[in-house]
Amino acid sequence: MAKISFANRMANAPPPFTTVLLRWLRCVLCLAVLIVAGLAALPAQLAAGTGEPFPLYPSIRPNVLFWEDIYSRYTTKQAVLHDSADLSRVYAVVELVDRDMPMAKRINELRTNQAKDRLNAFFDALAAGTAPRTQKEQQIAQMFAGEPRSAYRKAKETLRVQLGQKDRFYEGVIRSGKYMPYIRSVLAAANLPQELAYLPHVESSFHPGAGSKAGAYGMWQFTRPTGKEYMIINSLVDERFDPYVSTRAAAQLLKRNYEVLENWPLALTAYNYGRAGMVRAQRAHGTYEAIFQDYSQGYFKFASRNFYSSFLAAMRVAKRMENSSLPMDKPDSTRTYRLQEETSVSKLQARHQLDKAEFIRLNPALQTPVLRGDRKVPANFLVRVPTVNNLRQQAKKPSPAPRQAQRIVAAAPQPRLESAKDKKSDVLKFHHYTVERGDTLTGIARRFGISKEAILVANNKGPHNPVRVGDRLVVPVRRP
Repeated sequence: MAKISFANRMANAPPPFTTVLLRWLRCVLCLAVLIVAGLAALPAQLAAGTGEPFPLYPSIRPNVLFWEDIYSRYTTKQAVLHDSADLSRVYAVVELVDRDMPMAKRINELRTNQAKDRLNAFFDALAAGTAPRTQKEQQIAQMFAGEPRSAYRKAKETLRVQLGQKDRFYEGVIRSGKYMPYIRSVLAAANLPQELAYLPHVESSFHPGAGSKAGAYGMWQFTRPTGKEYMIINSLVDERFDPYVSTRAAAQLLKRNYEVLENWPLALTAYNYGRAGMVRAQRAHGTYEAIFQDYSQGYFKFASRNFYSSFLAAMRVAKRMENSSLPMDKPDSTRTYRLQEETSVSKLQARHQLDKAEFIRLNPALQTPVLRGDRKVPANFLVRVPTVNNLRQQAKKPSPAPRQAQRIVAAAPQPRLESAKDKKSDVLKFHHYTVERGDTLTGIARRFGISKEAILVANNKGPHNPVRVGDRLVVPVRRP
């Protein structure tokens, strides 16, 4: 047997007790450091709600509170003057006149501009070292406590005006009752969070005919390029205006955003800013909070930065209103089927005994060439009609005697927007009109030579449901 040298025996010998003890203490110390660091970070994590899919980060809390006030405190007759960079700084609230009053647009612009001029002059005075005089001036100056005078000059650049939304939001919550059950079922089928059902409050106040200056339309506010990825959009059919089809499209878009970004605050922001832009922002800054605080590339401005905050605020306000026994609209009782061949609107109306206004309301995706009869409803279009209508009710009854049949025909409902004396079903033309800034319902009605009530009926609106800038209205016009 070979001899083992003393050096080899020492190399294979177990380490001394003191060495083992030192190694053990070193491990314990490292573990303790990790535990302490984790416990130190825990309160911030709990405050941010990082375990939730839609966390309220501390950095966005002032923004969320600001939007909660916009949705639940200030009405559309109030303009809020605030700092666009720090939404905790609300300087003044300007009272506006009713937009239906003569010269309302000019009066409100004058009032708002005068308030802005007064604030800017006050900021100049503070920057020059002038002490605030009134209690209101002292309150504003206190918002900049500890900051240099240059902060007042910067405040002039970040001064912004936001119109209140309380009354409009209230109407949107009532209107949401018609669509919420369907939206929730679509989200559930796609394994998406139910909270996403509140997103239309931010986009359109649940108005299927809403539009924006950026060319986004419908309840979910799809632009044409994005919408065409998920829906049919052409000269005959624009499914962005169909609240049910666009809901399914929105679910697909939101799901894809989350699959790419793996974070709901980022996925929701991408809904406004675009997925590609948020991917670039994520690569540059990593987390949502870092993007919120530091990212400013391209079109990532005030609206995109505040989109997630406004979503959280809308969800919180809407839930409070829903829990206050608010009378919600009821879902329509409808059914759908696909056309096997192209068919005229008038033929579909006759088939289902619907007047034109009701048929348009249930099928808002149809475009002007189809509605005025120049083109037929294309094959494969998903037609929506009432679940129970006069034809189906009559089909269940035995065939009446000739005199009974005459009575039934005589009692058939007349179209709501047509005179019973009219012999033709096409005495009305239907135009699509997009509401512009300064428009009023009275003014639109006067322009087309019809009553306000006719427009309200054609668009399923009530007398307390005003038109908004960007709304796309169906306007019935009587043929000469």
